Amino acid sequence: MVDIDKKTEQEIRDLIYEYFSEECDVNTEDITDDTDIIEELEGDSLMLLALLEMVRKKYGLGIELKTLGNHLMKKPADTVGQVVELTMAVVKYGDDIVNMEL
Repeated sequence: MVDIDKKTEQEIRDLIYEYFSEECDVNTEDITDDTDIIEELEGDSLMLLALLEMVRKKYGLGIELKTLGNHLMKKPADTVGQVVELTMAVVKYGDDIVNMEL
């Protein structure tokens, strides 16, 4: 388990907002935590996996995408805010995320 400080929290949030902004060709100012990735940004689940892979590499995480997929089956991430929450949990808990009630 890794403690996440406020700076890392903001870094993760900014990374996610910028990612969806670039991938979906939307201004970051038009994205909120309540923005639905599929309905409003016309995104898809592959985008989420690409984002999580990027985070995994950036933070040197050993968690496998299969483990993330198992977690997403139990608790999907449909909004940008849910992706932020999931990403923070991935950084914090790594492989243990499948045992966490988030």
